[in-house]
Amino acid sequence: MTTDRKQRTRPDSEGFIPYFLWRWLEKLIGIRLTMTFYPPYLGAGVRLKKLSKEYDHIIVEMKQRFWNTNYVGVHFGGALYAMCDPFYMFMLMKRLGPSYMVWDQAASIEFLRPGKGTVVAEFRLSDEELQRIKNTVEEQRKSTEEFELDILDSDKKVVAHVKKKIYVRKLRRT
Repeated sequence: MTTDRKQRTRPDSEGFIPYFLWRWLEKLIGIRLTMTFYPPYLGAGVRLKKLSKEYDHIIVEMKQRFWNTNYVGVHFGGALYAMCDPFYMFMLMKRLGPSYMVWDQAASIEFLRPGKGTVVAEFRLSDEELQRIKNTVEEQRKSTEEFELDILDSDKKVVAHVKKKIYVRKLRRT
């Protein structure tokens, strides 16, 4: 038995593309506003501070508010992770295009110090790194890529360290 949900996550004749609602919102109001008003980000107070046109550099920030502060008065750990969750997958999807399948496979976050005030996370995906990924996928048809980044407070001190594992595969064309 095939369900609609299963079919939506599988590549179709257009390739591996974002969910229709994301595509529609991106065309209607642009990716920056779509990300800004995405309910988990809006609720947590995550803001897209920088998004390069080439999708190779993204900066997000989150100001501390009562709704993202935990019981002991620091940033809620789930919000710290959420501000980092989709961006490497998003960058790879945008830069590789629909002929590649890109999935988040695993993630971890290590909290190193209490996060207070405004925190910032910066994502980079260089042309060289992208080419290395393409070469690996070309040779092996798939690859599992690992990315790491730090979440910094306003004093540039590391609040948390995030690791992301992302699966990349070239789609077969029939």
